[in-house]
Amino acid sequence: MPEPPDPPALNIDRIIEVFGRHGVDYLLVGGVASRLYGAERLTFDLDVLARHEIDNLDRVADALTELGAFLRVSGLDDEEARALPVILDGAALTAFEISTWRTDAGDIDVLAHLRDAVGRRVNFADLAGRAREISVGGVEVRVAGLSDIIESKRFADREKDRAAIPELERLREADES
Repeated sequence: MPEPPDPPALNIDRIIEVFGRHGVDYLLVGGVASRLYGAERLTFDLDVLARHEIDNLDRVADALTELGAFLRVSGLDDEEARALPVILDGAALTAFEISTWRTDAGDIDVLAHLRDAVGRRVNFADLAGRAREISVGGVEVRVAGLSDIIESKRFADREKDRAAIPELERLREADES
């Protein structure tokens, strides 16, 4: 059986440009957000937490469509996943807590919320007030607060998240001093 193809290289600037042009209201979270705060750990996808209202999720769907998105499904290769009869619109996105999309500009996870360290759901409105604006490719984007990113990694408790936390805590301490 042949090896599955590598995902397209992550093109953060292109994704941000397309999301911006479509007027998507979102926060960057996860590994890319961590890197924007100065973390060195590599990441291979982009995690976005979109404002979870139908009009905004319709704009997310339009942006994903422009990026050639198809739903990634565990156990299916790209060809099989692309053939699924998935409707990509705001109504469909409301059904997901997390959806993973393969696009021409790399993999994108769309989240409905983050979890804090004890597992409580923290939504866009809760996080937006603590977010920071950071310039990416000449475009101002909102990035979830570093403390919120750390809390979500504590809850996820995966090996890669546990390994990332010490560096993120050092970055937070440096930022606060």
